[in-house]
Amino acid sequence: MVRTETGMLVRSLAGHEKDRLYIIIRQDEEYVWLVDGRNRTMEKPKKKKKKHIQVIHRIPEPVKKMLESGETLSDEMIIQAIQSDSKN
Repeated sequence: MVRTETGMLVRSLAGHEKDRLYIIIRQDEEYVWLVDGRNRTMEKPKKKKKKHIQVIHRIPEPVKKMLESGETLSDEMIIQAIQSDSKN
């Protein structure tokens, strides 16, 4: 199984949201909960099976800093992190 971490970027491989980028905010053995800041906000994350995502083994720097300091991620920050990472 692929290693996943909270804060990592992932790409959806299946469903209506195929090819969209998300950030993992929670996980268990089989599922991850994903947010993109727009359609899937912190209040309403997408629950998805791990086999239906492609892990991009990076945590965007602003997300990493927020998680390390224990701060709560905001939808605006998630949007910025995904946009800046997709440009690279």
